[in-house]
Amino acid sequence: MISQQSIQVIQSRIDIIDIIGTFIKLKKRGANYLGNCPFHNEKSPSFTVSPTKEIYKCFGCGKSGNTISFLMEHEKYSYVESLRWLANKYNIELEETETSPEFKAIQLTSDSLFIINNFAKDFFRNVLMNTDEGNDIALSYLKERGFRQDIIDKFQLGYNPSAKDDFAKAAIVGQYNNDLLLKTGLVVSRDEKLQDNYRGRIIFPIHNQSGKILGFGARIIKSNDKSPKYINTPENEIYVKSKILYGSYFARTAIDKSDECLLVEGYTDVVSLHQAGIENVVASGGTSLTPDQLRLIKKYTKNLTIIYDGDSAGIKAALRGLDLALEEGLDVKLVLIPDKEDPDSYVNKIGAAAFIDFVKKNKKDFILFQLEIALQDAGNDSSKKSVVVNQIADTISRINKTEEFTRRQDYIKQVAEMLRIEESGFNALVNKIIRDKIVKEESKNFKDELNLPPESFVEPNPDTDSLFNKDDLHEQAMVRSLIEFGLKDWEDGKLVADHILGQLDDLDLHEMIDNPKITNIISIYREWYSAGNQPTAKSFLYHDDAEVSNFIIKVMDVNTDISPNWKGHYKGHISTREELYKEEVISTFNYLQLRKIKRLMNENQQALEKATDQDQQILFMQTHQLLKKMESEITSKSGTVIYK
Repeated sequence: MISQQSIQVIQSRIDIIDIIGTFIKLKKRGANYLGNCPFHNEKSPSFTVSPTKEIYKCFGCGKSGNTISFLMEHEKYSYVESLRWLANKYNIELEETETSPEFKAIQLTSDSLFIINNFAKDFFRNVLMNTDEGNDIALSYLKERGFRQDIIDKFQLGYNPSAKDDFAKAAIVGQYNNDLLLKTGLVVSRDEKLQDNYRGRIIFPIHNQSGKILGFGARIIKSNDKSPKYINTPENEIYVKSKILYGSYFARTAIDKSDECLLVEGYTDVVSLHQAGIENVVASGGTSLTPDQLRLIKKYTKNLTIIYDGDSAGIKAALRGLDLALEEGLDVKLVLIPDKEDPDSYVNKIGAAAFIDFVKKNKKDFILFQLEIALQDAGNDSSKKSVVVNQIADTISRINKTEEFTRRQDYIKQVAEMLRIEESGFNALVNKIIRDKIVKEESKNFKDELNLPPESFVEPNPDTDSLFNKDDLHEQAMVRSLIEFGLKDWEDGKLVADHILGQLDDLDLHEMIDNPKITNIISIYREWYSAGNQPTAKSFLYHDDAEVSNFIIKVMDVNTDISPNWKGHYKGHISTREELYKEEVISTFNYLQLRKIKRLMNENQQALEKATDQDQQILFMQTHQLLKKMESEITSKSGTVIYK
């Protein structure tokens, strides 16, 4: 396991804007940053990141968290994987404590594969640039294809010599493990000896989002060779084909800037378009699009333009993954390259400016194009047309987000006209498919809920729930004051933490605080503080107990920023919470005292109703008046805030 000291070093370096900004586009809005939520489909940004609180919150879907929980949710990393990712980003050397042998083995294998791949990249680069065979065969081939040296360097292209084991020998001399070399796919075992797998091929390194080498694509040079045109790295601990888009490392900034991703099939298509100045392009490697690849694109833009060859194979390749793209909320267009060309050859043939113009003028709507192709195949066959109607209705039903209602209705109208059927009937069919899917999903969820323990089902009580929520807000405000202002000065050489913890002792913590999560937070704070530590919000935000961390995120998730409208109407300085922290602390404790008085009043009222002796009744009435006076004195104090 990663040591606590290393975790603290990582936490001290975390910049939530820097991390989340790596994955989505953020714009500064006042004290916070705003962007489109990566966890659900939305057109108007509602995903807010607070650099001061170090938390994010989506006001559309409700997702919230800190930097580590963002990596866990967005990248599907484990807690430890998130820490390792952050350590790698900030060049922090991790100190490890004891961990399971299985985890150690997996981590060691992954690290070793990255090291071997980097060695291989350097080897292939050196052969290409500094050997006669590399220059005469590979480099001359690349230059004949029109690739400039700066582009060759940018994509770190290389060459594996034609000798059967040049790379294998170099790797053995470097003392790399044979089993790991085989796992990379760079070598194969023949006659119990390692031989090169990519010999005589141009090498295309494939990078992850941080620029590390995941694997390679190897392209054959000789046109008369019967071997496969491309060989790719086999799947292993770091190379998972369904999660990779070639060129994404180099295209991220351009995609973000242009708000559009161009998708092509081949490695050379990507390299050629980059050379032409068209950098917002990635390649699928000729495979069907996967949800992970589409989500990778969606991190940067919702606008996907697929550029494939205009032959039948290219059309079929383009149409694969359409439904998945729609479900991910992507706006998909299709451009088919004419005259048996591919993007690589076509951009070289007509030039960059003409290519960009061609793409703009020839974008086809994906759904309508799919319908055109399906109708051509169906011809005059009524049964085939019926199948087409149902297929296209199913496709449109995948545009099922509330904010996409207008878009779905536009498609229904256009498709009904193309199919020459009644719009109302086709609309009903689409809605039926959507309802059927919802019913199916709800049925599944209900079955899942049946597996929950009986105590999970609690009949809600609107009155008590509402009351508890009001009290809980004030309890949260108190613990928020402790965490945010605990290390600030109070009076007489004491800190706010001394004052709050002392007040809680006087009030009897467990009597005054109903929420056990809050009493737990206070206990943890007290333990840390008593041990001489200085707890801050970050100490709890990145607590290794997920329940503690998640609760603190909820506590901190309160908008305390001053509205820009106030600044426009109010002249002069507007005091901040940091300046008024003493008033806030006093206010929260005033409420706790008020709640205690309220409880005493309720108990006194119940006793009065049961009392039969006149003297007792007078005593209870006097007690009530005294409690009311105490309540009035507290509520009149400056700074008291009551949540309604």
